Amino acid sequence: MIPKANSFARPLQQVDRTYVVSGGRKLIYFGGCDYFRLSSHREVLAAIHEGLERFGLNVAASRFTTGNHELYERLESELGRFFGAESATLVSNGYATNLVVAQTLAGEFSHVLIDSRAHQSLRDCLPFLKSRVVEFRHAELAEVSKAIRKLSKGSRIILLTDGMFSHNGTLAPLREYLNVLPRGSKMVVDDAHGAGTIGRRGRGTCEVLGIDSEQIIQTISLSKAFGTYGGAILGSKALREKMLKRSSVLRGNTPLPLPLANAALRALTLQGEQSALRRRLVKNTALVKSLLQRTALNKVENDTPIVSVFPKSRSEARRLRQELLAKRIYPSQISYGDDQAYFRFAISSEHSRAQLESLVSVLRDFNG
Repeated sequence: MIPKANSFARPLQQVDRTYVVSGGRKLIYFGGCDYFRLSSHREVLAAIHEGLERFGLNVAASRFTTGNHELYERLESELGRFFGAESATLVSNGYATNLVVAQTLAGEFSHVLIDSRAHQSLRDCLPFLKSRVVEFRHAELAEVSKAIRKLSKGSRIILLTDGMFSHNGTLAPLREYLNVLPRGSKMVVDDAHGAGTIGRRGRGTCEVLGIDSEQIIQTISLSKAFGTYGGAILGSKALREKMLKRSSVLRGNTPLPLPLANAALRALTLQGEQSALRRRLVKNTALVKSLLQRTALNKVENDTPIVSVFPKSRSEARRLRQELLAKRIYPSQISYGDDQAYFRFAISSEHSRAQLESLVSVLRDFNG
């Protein structure tokens, strides 16, 4: 049952890393975006306990006053190393990363181009940027090119897009965007779902696409692939200095609790370059995508760990819910109020082959 727009979803209790308890039933869980189930990994949980005992819960102040701490600086250093970024700036949550960037760049651009499926946190940036807004159809390079041609010579452009889109796992055509954007343009890539999840080293969408450009500002979340909390902005040292001066969100915000910062450091270690977690996720994703190869669900031809189903009617959605529940799979149906409700299944490194095959059997039968 999809909740009404003015209500939260029903409470879930996650158990045993790949299950939830809902309505008294234990069901296989493909919801959420904890791609490595690090939020329940014993070493990450141990790091939280250690952090609580050693450092306490909360610094209770902005990092610009008395709230800075060695853990935050260590975490920024390790994030920069992990992602190969010149600088990483920690933000208390992933949603706020884009707002910090927008406040920093306010007034520097005449036009902002934004993907029609961009995350709401990118849409919330628009008033801060103080630019004329042009929305383009999801991942459509032709529309971006057309919009740019219509603008007057000398227009200053910033493009906002997700990297890996959470609704179905598509990757934004970032290289193609860079090829058509005029010199001096910038691109903000919200890579909350790609960061840590995809790429040989887990560096996200840019790594998968083979891109390393100073035009790109990458914003990430620590609550998805890293299973903890917080966010970070990856970019140049010059951008970091500008953010520290210009962003009131960054300057006035209390940073994330210290135990979570300690846990994030541990998660980064577990997510190292030779991560067994990532190898398992790649294997599980390949299994599911290969088993769905000849169905309509294989429209997204990439290796991202997301499979989505968009029912054509309410009755079709009800039927899929019933079939999932019959297989003891939680029906992770998503709606943000005005959008079409759909089912999103996030593959994790911790799902068993039997669990994955059970999901595939339902989806194959549902799609004929």
